[in-house]
Amino acid sequence: MRRVETEFNSLEVKVSQFVSLCERLRAENVELRQQLAAARGDAKRLHEKIDGAKARLEGLLSRLPG
Repeated sequence: MRRVETEFNSLEVKVSQFVSLCERLRAENVELRQQLAAARGDAKRLHEKIDGAKARLEGLLSRLPG
């Protein structure tokens, strides 16, 4: 009977550790999704700035005497 109780307690500890790991990974996943969304927003803004600079440069080049 003692052995069954020891095994049960061991299993309970392992399940508790597993649940803690899942919770930690879930929180990390949320944080990573937020970071990814922010990085995508930054990339989009930078791309828009590059497009704007490219258009201005092309406008300036078109006015140069050929």
